Amino acid sequence: MNKVALITGGTRGIGLGIAKELGMAGFKLALCGQREETSIEPVLEDLRELGCEVAYFRSDVSSPEDRPKLVEAVMKRFGKVNVLVNNAGVAPKERRDILDATEESFEHVLHVNLQGPYFLTQLIANQMIGIKKHLPEEFFCIINVSSVSATVASVNRGEYCISKAGIAMATKLWATRLGEFDIPVYEIQPGVIRTDMTSGVQEKYDQMFRNGLAIQQRWGLPEDVGKVAAAMATASMPYSTGQVVMVDGGMSIQRL
Repeated sequence: MNKVALITGGTRGIGLGIAKELGMAGFKLALCGQREETSIEPVLEDLRELGCEVAYFRSDVSSPEDRPKLVEAVMKRFGKVNVLVNNAGVAPKERRDILDATEESFEHVLHVNLQGPYFLTQLIANQMIGIKKHLPEEFFCIINVSSVSATVASVNRGEYCISKAGIAMATKLWATRLGEFDIPVYEIQPGVIRTDMTSGVQEKYDQMFRNGLAIQQRWGLPEDVGKVAAAMATASMPYSTGQVVMVDGGMSIQRL
């Protein structure tokens, strides 16, 4: 397979779960993050052991200066991006009630979680369109990783919820705009996934799962998200643009 996936935040947590599944599906992997490459070399080696080509690009998706450089570097290395996975995201540095939340925190979270992927999609989509005009049979797609927080209110991290709700609308917007080019856009809404982001609230969610938070009474795992992303990326959902797949163990189902 000569397919390339660019996964933001692809070296840990949900992003790494997606990278592993796409690597096993035969994709070449372009991963980006903000850490030094030396600190994640073991992760990259583990991915290479899957038999796929892996390249790491240090980049801050919230930076207007970094995004074009990232795209240029990836295109120089691989020549194209078949699948863009907008996964990179941050939680508020400090959970604060919306009555006390700061503009600094709001701006930081929105820049990383919403503005960054919105304009990275713009750059990558134009590259996809250019190739699609010459190779109409080539499959391209965009996958946005949002959260159940797009619709479930958490008043102690309002900026996070708003950023994910924005991603949900961005999915619809990009799906609508790219439809004429036959480039589907998907959204995955994970529930409570066991990652470093949720490690600080493990005891809280352990108790909530015991009390019936989700129908499937366990934590979600990065590979649960990765398997859904792989189905999207391998053109197994070609006529479902703009659709949302919940990966939440049934948490979002209303029950009596």
